[in-house]
Amino acid sequence: MNVKNATPSAYNLNNVDADEISDVLVKIEKSFDIAFCDDDLKEAKTFGALCDVVVAKVKQTHADSCTTQQAFYKLRSAINARNPDEKYLVKPQTKLCDLFPRDNRIEVVADIEAEMGFHMNLLQPKPWIVWTFGLLLVASIALFWVNSTIATLALIVSIAGLRLAGRFGKELKVKTVGDLAEKIAREHYLKCRRDASSVNRAEVVQKVKDLFARDLALEPSALTKEARFA
Repeated sequence: MNVKNATPSAYNLNNVDADEISDVLVKIEKSFDIAFCDDDLKEAKTFGALCDVVVAKVKQTHADSCTTQQAFYKLRSAINARNPDEKYLVKPQTKLCDLFPRDNRIEVVADIEAEMGFHMNLLQPKPWIVWTFGLLLVASIALFWVNSTIATLALIVSIAGLRLAGRFGKELKVKTVGDLAEKIAREHYLKCRRDASSVNRAEVVQKVKDLFARDLALEPSALTKEARFA
């Protein structure tokens, strides 16, 4: 992960692409089943203020239970439900490549997602494939100044290639069951809770911080309460 280094007290989140921040905000809404309004975001000038908004919008009752632990149990149950006659000894350190063989990985992951009730966003194409079609996409735009027919064809091929790569990618984004449990606990917080009418309020701010740090490649120490959006 390429980390954007910064002095925590001086870091300005306004340096981060606004669209990328918007994507993280959408993930937060989905994870905690909340919705931001324009006034919320206008008033949230700092990371701490944004966290306060999220905490205020989460109305579920408090429970001390660990959501990542519950996510692990839910994941383990889904893995074993797919093979009821062959129970796996699944531990946090169990490697996903051992549980999800490459030859039928897409199908296995889809079955587990169906059992869990949400998309884990676990698979991705090989980086070189993304780079290849990405460069072709950039080249196709430049080609419009030279030959619009070739440029259009290159554009279609690059977009189709990126979509197919995303659909049929088999590379794992994380390595172990524990890593995956942490990932889904961040991105599907309430759906990982045994009781979705409760939250562990001590975890909410940390999950928001984790989403920002992971998705924006930020050093967690930069995400202080004083870190500014503008």
